[in-house]
This record gives sequence, C-alpha cells and structure tokens, in this order.
Amino acid sequence: MSGASRFRSLEHDGNDFFDRERDMTAAIETMISKLAAWLSRHSIDILRISLGLVFVAFGTLKFFPGVSPAEALSVATLERLSMGLLSGYAAQAVIAGLEVFIGLTLVTGRLLKTGLVVMAGALAGFFAPYALFFTDLFPGAPTLEAQYIFKDIVLAAAALVIGARALGARLVPARAAL
Repeated sequence: MSGASRFRSLEHDGNDFFDRERDMTAAIETMISKLAAWLSRHSIDILRISLGLVFVAFGTLKFFPGVSPAEALSVATLERLSMGLLSGYAAQAVIAGLEVFIGLTLVTGRLLKTGLVVMAGALAGFFAPYALFFTDLFPGAPTLEAQYIFKDIVLAAAALVIGARALGARLVPARAAL
C-alpha cells in the first residue's frame, strides 16, 4: 500500500474520529450548559444558607463563656464601641444573639432584608478591632485573632452577593472574553 492510499483510508467515512470528537464536544457543552443553569438557580441560595450556618455556629459558641476563641476580642470591641455601656457577659450575649439572629434569617430566608441590615452593622463591628486594637493584633506578624478577623472579608463578600439578590438583582451571563 502506497503512502497516498494509506492517507485516503483516513478520509471522512461518516463515522470516524472527528464525528466522535464533535459528538463528545457537544455532549460536554450540553453538560456545562445544564450545570451553569443549575448553578444560576441554586448557588446563591446555597451561599446564603451556608453563610447562615456559619453565623449560627459562631454565635451559638458565644453564648457559653470561655468557649469562643474570639470571646475576649469581641467583648473588648463591643465595650469600646458602646463606650462601656455593654461589658462582660452582657456584651457577649448581645453579640451572640445578633449573630444567631443573622444566621437564622439567612438559613430560613425569613426577615432576610432585616437580617442583612443587622449583618452590615455586625460586619463593621467585625473589622473594628483593626482600628481599635491594631498594635495588639499586629505586634509584628498578624496574631491568630488578626487572621481570624481577616477571613471576615469572605463573609462580607458573600453578604454583598446575598444582599444584591435580596434587593432583586439576578445573575447575568458573563461577557465574552476579548
């Protein structure tokens, strides 16, 4: 068999490699399209519920003195922010109650806008230790408490997405890459 006839045997016969590749590509594109549709319907609700569970979990810990690793810092922050009106366990109970309330509004979706407003205030309070206790949190490298606060950036970003949805925003297709 000559070289030319060998190549002719690879020519299109209606059921060759290229048809299978095209079919596989179409199947993958269909799966991706279905996944994107499912994610657009459910991902923000999953984010809302998971964020709510985080708030319920951390808030619940704060109801029990000595259990929350952030207890001393959160109490000191609220004492400073309230100019001494709230201190000790009273401050801790207020923080715990607010966090559990926020979490329950997120998990259930009930009173969601109210919960988001409360969360906006709480998030400001979460970052307040950076202004109030900067030298304690950053004696050189960031302390564990400073790192604990830093992760709240993710909570704030999630709250923005959930807030946008609660106010009527919807996911839109991404712009095509240039």
